[in-house]
Amino acid sequence: MGTEGSTVLSPAWRGLPRFDSSAVSNSASCALPPRFEAVRTARRFTGTTLSHWGVQHIFDSVALVVSELVTNSLRYAIPTGRVDGGYEPPVRLHLMRWTTRLVCAVRDPSEEGPLAGEAAPGDEHGRGLLLVESFSDAWGWHPLAGALHGKVVWALFRLPRE
Repeated sequence: MGTEGSTVLSPAWRGLPRFDSSAVSNSASCALPPRFEAVRTARRFTGTTLSHWGVQHIFDSVALVVSELVTNSLRYAIPTGRVDGGYEPPVRLHLMRWTTRLVCAVRDPSEEGPLAGEAAPGDEHGRGLLLVESFSDAWGWHPLAGALHGKVVWALFRLPRE
């Protein structure tokens, strides 16, 4: 299902249709605190939002991807020793819905791109981005520009035409 998302994507996001923000049918955003309990908050926010938009049938796949992206941001993007300060907000989840696609995007303060890991047998880490690739239709990341610092890691889900 997925594509090679572990590289910085061009503004056209490597052949995906441009995302015209004025064409977004719905969007929602949630600031997340730099604590691992935020993963549960992100899943609940995703469930409520998808239900409100009438696309709850894709909740399981989207929630798994959101969990992985938020966990990665909390684990790798928050500077050591910076638990409650320094960034406002440290991690933010964005959900955007068009007629035929949904994008979940997680913004964090790190400018380093995500790396798909090689998990050793019995290792609990290193499989998250492989899950993102398997459960989404496309994924990627890009650095933020201008006054914003950090990056956005996103995953796209195609929705059936109504």
